[in-house]
Amino acid sequence: MARKKQDRKQGQQAAATPATVAAGRAGVAFTTHAYTHDPAAPSYGEEAAEALGLSPEQVFKTLVADVDGTLTVAVVPVSASLDLKALASAAGGKRATMADPAAAERTTGYVRGGISPLGQRKRLPTVLDASASGHATICVSAGRRGLEIELAPDDLAALTGATTAPIARV
Repeated sequence: MARKKQDRKQGQQAAATPATVAAGRAGVAFTTHAYTHDPAAPSYGEEAAEALGLSPEQVFKTLVADVDGTLTVAVVPVSASLDLKALASAAGGKRATMADPAAAERTTGYVRGGISPLGQRKRLPTVLDASASGHATICVSAGRRGLEIELAPDDLAALTGATTAPIARV
């Protein structure tokens, strides 16, 4: 698979998506990683990790869940599953289920497999898995399939207003 790596500094937005625009406007350091997306790939996150030669523990997927009637974003490593009970607890709710994909796309402004925690149409409550703090940088979707954004976990948490909690299950 073809791979391109582009360093982004404040204000540069060559691979502009709402996610990269949001990171650029905030002035955080980030790098974008582009790769050729295979529509037949069974897992978007695992495909990204493999294409970019990164550990699946460093590449995070963005999932949208419904916590007691409120759409909530969960950001977990692609090597793990989302623990819905832990997410509900971290979000201050009682019960969580995966959101309807159409509702997730409509609310975030992104398509499934390209949902980014950054630059969403409507800012949703966000919970970042605690394992992110074990990495200097992590990758999340940059807003389209085949494009990842790499940034410090603290920057991601600050930009999204995320709570950090152990919500992943290996």
